[in-house]
Amino acid sequence: MDLKYDVTVIGSGPGGYVAAIRSAQLGHKTAIIEKDKLGGICLNWGCIPTKALLKSSEVYSTMKKSDYYGVTAENVTFNFKKIIDRSRGVAGELSQGIGYLLKKNKIDLITGNGHIVDNKTIKIKSDKKDTIIATKNIIISTGARPKELPGISFSEDVWSYKQAMTPNKMPKSIVVIGSGAIGIEFANFYNAIGVSVNVVELADRILPNEDNEISEYAKAEFEKQGIKFHLGSYVNSIIKSKDTLNIELINNDDKKHSKLNAEKVVMAVGITGNIEDIGLERNGINISDGHISTNEFMQTNVQNIYAIGDVAGAPWLAHKASHEGIIAAEHITGTQTHAIDRANIPGCVYSSPQIASIGISENEAKNKYGNVKVGKFPLIANGKAKAISNDTGFVKVIYESTTGELLGAHMIGDGVTELIHGYAIAKNMEGTEEDIINTIFPHPTISESMHEAVLSAYDIPIHYK
Repeated sequence: MDLKYDVTVIGSGPGGYVAAIRSAQLGHKTAIIEKDKLGGICLNWGCIPTKALLKSSEVYSTMKKSDYYGVTAENVTFNFKKIIDRSRGVAGELSQGIGYLLKKNKIDLITGNGHIVDNKTIKIKSDKKDTIIATKNIIISTGARPKELPGISFSEDVWSYKQAMTPNKMPKSIVVIGSGAIGIEFANFYNAIGVSVNVVELADRILPNEDNEISEYAKAEFEKQGIKFHLGSYVNSIIKSKDTLNIELINNDDKKHSKLNAEKVVMAVGITGNIEDIGLERNGINISDGHISTNEFMQTNVQNIYAIGDVAGAPWLAHKASHEGIIAAEHITGTQTHAIDRANIPGCVYSSPQIASIGISENEAKNKYGNVKVGKFPLIANGKAKAISNDTGFVKVIYESTTGELLGAHMIGDGVTELIHGYAIAKNMEGTEEDIINTIFPHPTISESMHEAVLSAYDIPIHYK
């Protein structure tokens, strides 16, 4: 055992590599163990490549209506293979970039599967040989994988997000199971390039984690684009007949059966933590609902072992994982840090229109606080949105009536994922309505809608009544 480290990170996703870099910055001799490509699911198969796909479909959609802008573009087409190749290329470049960051910070990269022997020892299994390393601290960042439905497994016809991102050819029709962020983004991408799309959702509304009003508005917009929704239903069976999949649905309420036909199915029904074969049971590390249990500083119940990111539970977001990585690294060092605040983590859906939110919904706020102030501002009343013809959507805020605390903010519209951080900062700094009301927003910008929504909550809107 000649390899000794202060901190060893298992997994190089957005939580793992950030934890490793922060540990190295704080003076620790650091190693990171990765069995596959640097960057984890987010960079290679999630956050980044899906945004590349969605950008291609957005450009195609815009070019089809270019005449509206006074620009002539005849016979607009697309090359499906180039769209896929570009997406993979972007992921590859960024993965290489993480390798550079690790070298720059003098972090040792060890290839293989990390298995925790005890809280001071890790065994790395690889094709070449097994390696044993000694470490003072361990950060588990093994991520998560997509769930399957009972009796329905991933196959060449039933796709996970990986298969949906790299098909050999474009399907003519798909059924997406699940209308969370992943399901909606794939539905949006494929619909925009001409694929017939049906979405099946067990809940009675799409995007069930979003504010009700956002869900309703989004559904209406997606239906205008041609996406069909089947709510309050679940997939009972998928049977292949020649080149067609026969998908049987059962309605939750009346138990009536119905059928859909499609060439492919995309299953996006959630994820479960990668907790197997890493030594959790052997070391008595607590697990709950398929994820590792931690405290607010990402410590497990075993001394010197931390867990971050998707493997540590919801919300399953890359930026949450990265922040947890910083907290864990700083807590190990004894550096003054802060506890993770899961109530103040923004979430985004990169469809068209985009969706972004932070905090609680209007219904949750009313149930918890009773009297709240709600403000809304439609983007159609925003000058910049009108000028660039991105005026679909609205901004909504919820305030606690007595204290002026921002309880929640919800947006739908093109580009809103680049705006939500403003409300995130306000919540993190415990700002009140006065702080935003007294802030000067640049004109013309869509961000002015954030200001106007707060004005509306306090009955002093300027540009909309």
